[in-house]
Amino acid sequence: MSATQRSGLGNGRLLLSLLLLAAWEAGSGQVHYSVPEEAKHGTFVGRIAQDLGLELTDLVPRLFRVASKGRGDLLEVNLQNGILFVNSRIDREELCGRSTECSIHLEVIVDRPLQVFHVEVEVKDINDNPPVFSLREQKLMISESKQPDSRFPLEGASDADVGENALLTYRLSKNEYFSLELPINSKPTKKLSLTLKKSLDREKIPEFNLLLTAADGGKPELTGTVQLFIRVLDVNDNDPEFEQSEYRVRLMENSAKETLVIQLNATDEDEGVNGEVTYSLMSIKPNGKPLFTLDENKGEVKVNGTLDYEENKFYEIEVQATDKGNPPMAGHCTVWVEILDANDNAPEITVTSLSLPVREDTQPSTVIALISVSDRDSGDNGQVICFLTPNVPFKIVSTFKNYYSLVLDGTLDRESVSVYRLVVTARDGGSPSLSATASVSVEVADVNDNAPAFAQPEYTVFVKENNPPGCHIFTVSARDADAQENALVSYSLVERRVGERALSSYVSVHAESGKVYALQPLDHEELELLQFQVSARDAGVPPLGSNVTLQVFVLDENDNAPALLPLGTGRGPSAVSQVVLRSVDPGHVVAKVRAVDADSGYNAWLSYELQPTAGGARSPFRVGLYTGEISTTRALDEADAPRQRLLVLVKDHGEPALTATATVLLSLEDSGQAPKASSRALSGAAGAETALVDVNVYLIIAICAVSSLFVLTLLLYTALRCWAPPSEGACGPVKPRLVCSSAVGSWSYSQERRQRVCSGEGPPKTDLMAFSPSLPPGLDREVGEERQEAGSHHSGLVSSTDPSPLLEVYVNCF
Repeated sequence: MSATQRSGLGNGRLLLSLLLLAAWEAGSGQVHYSVPEEAKHGTFVGRIAQDLGLELTDLVPRLFRVASKGRGDLLEVNLQNGILFVNSRIDREELCGRSTECSIHLEVIVDRPLQVFHVEVEVKDINDNPPVFSLREQKLMISESKQPDSRFPLEGASDADVGENALLTYRLSKNEYFSLELPINSKPTKKLSLTLKKSLDREKIPEFNLLLTAADGGKPELTGTVQLFIRVLDVNDNDPEFEQSEYRVRLMENSAKETLVIQLNATDEDEGVNGEVTYSLMSIKPNGKPLFTLDENKGEVKVNGTLDYEENKFYEIEVQATDKGNPPMAGHCTVWVEILDANDNAPEITVTSLSLPVREDTQPSTVIALISVSDRDSGDNGQVICFLTPNVPFKIVSTFKNYYSLVLDGTLDRESVSVYRLVVTARDGGSPSLSATASVSVEVADVNDNAPAFAQPEYTVFVKENNPPGCHIFTVSARDADAQENALVSYSLVERRVGERALSSYVSVHAESGKVYALQPLDHEELELLQFQVSARDAGVPPLGSNVTLQVFVLDENDNAPALLPLGTGRGPSAVSQVVLRSVDPGHVVAKVRAVDADSGYNAWLSYELQPTAGGARSPFRVGLYTGEISTTRALDEADAPRQRLLVLVKDHGEPALTATATVLLSLEDSGQAPKASSRALSGAAGAETALVDVNVYLIIAICAVSSLFVLTLLLYTALRCWAPPSEGACGPVKPRLVCSSAVGSWSYSQERRQRVCSGEGPPKTDLMAFSPSLPPGLDREVGEERQEAGSHHSGLVSSTDPSPLLEVYVNCF
């Protein structure tokens, strides 16, 4: 193995040791690594996952990622082995310029839970830049009168590297007249100069061409050269001289144009034109020629552009004073201009969103976003504090210098506030201070935490019977305070049995619109009240729901004609046959027509009319308008036909009215025929009366049972409704139906009732009402007689002493 190879191997081991040592160093809460600049792609930097305490198997599930502000993709992490490696070319000079310290700051972010780590990778300088002279050749004019040991300043070289790689040494090509005086490291202001070793003789050597070589301290070293062209001048042997060889000036950045930097003055001991001095700028480092001007006659250095502390903090101005002798002589000085910082840069804010939108059930202390701030100023002018809009459920927590986390500091409710407009303010410590703001929009994501709600707990619906199949009877609507699918409500029936049939055979509900349809014609006589529930469910996961009760009252229609009851010894319910003695007194009841109507209310209220006989003869009989009793209007005589055929029209009060016709056959007999006929008549009348009493008893028992059940149900319902706490919009008076009496009065039961009395005026009332109208003269007496007879047959329902003209009562209970 050659010495060069052994040296390279030793350097490699040393570099690896330095890298391993830097990878384990920690300070200020950071992991430190180092890497040489210009390292090849894939160069190992450090085991970042292991050093941060992360498991390799967690890198992908926890979304391991590396962010580097403004550094592109110089470094990358292998998610399989957790190794940080070089991904692209790293140029330390491009990153950090002349700064002796150069680092790449990385943010390592993992989720579940969210963690942020700060990693600093130091970029080590390598000797990749040779020394460079600003000019390709330097021209010097030296009078032959110059004495040995005279010094002539030279423009030195510059090296973009730092440290040992930027320490320059100079070599001059071999000659017997000139030597180099090198700058001393402890005095950076000491300039490179050319020293005259012995006197010049223009006649012997008028010109010198020397090669100046600059070498840096790198291994291997790099060099740069410049050609020195020296012309030997004659006669003028005094140089202009400045009061000082170096001047130091402090200047505020952003100084106005034409601001005086310094007034230079150089003197020449020669006389005449050899003592007249003009000034010129030789160089301004770094790259500062456009920023300063020099008056060639007065020696005034002024500002010519905009000075920026953040770009350059120091300028080195080389000034030459030249006399007008022949040949001219020159003197030199250096002006060091230090730029002072002013608070002219506002802070900059960068917000990185990580977890947006935020679910409304997110727990406090959850990190929502990362915030970084920076200020290009220095000192107090670059010290930044950060704060957040007040009165919001968020806060800012400092995680590292100039790094903050936006953290949830309270509970969220999307239904109250769906979007938060946060303003992050950063303020520096300058005087006056500068500030910057950044807006952060935090959207709150919905969670299914609200069930659909109906405006009322129950609804009352009135539907006329015999409705067409599929007709729309009501629409239910529930509102869900959530959003999107969590607020998408669907409706369904709460299935139950209605008698022997399922509820779904009667009604259905549209799942999207909430419209309730009657699937078949409803029959009041079969079903007076249909009570069921409709369920509303949202589309959330898990779904939430609520129910509403619908009470559908089926309103009666006049769809049933009166039905005649079979009485007497007739040939059927529509024909009654009876024997009447001619000797009966006027007003004697000879027969009675009985009929019932399956409808209710006015539709079941029946009246009786005697149809005119053929030929227009006035019949000696009449029929009670509401009793159906046929009685004589006068005494019977021989002129009356022995057989009387009466047609009785039974009519309800519906719209339109429905009718039935009963035929009554009366046989008029003299009193001499009374024994046999009377016996037969009395027997028939007794049988008819017995049958009528039996029918009335059954009717009364049925009515009393149904009425008792209804009253009990109504009382129980009223008690439950009154004990239940009232809810807004769930109760209120329902307008009762106005029930009008007829000419003689009637019992009637309204098909509407109050659902709940919310005003506190008393318990709910049923609207079973009795009417006692005023009757016209004549009809009052007739109705009174009818009432007395009706009272004898229905003593269990109505007292005969009751002054109200009550007739037979048909109660329909819902």
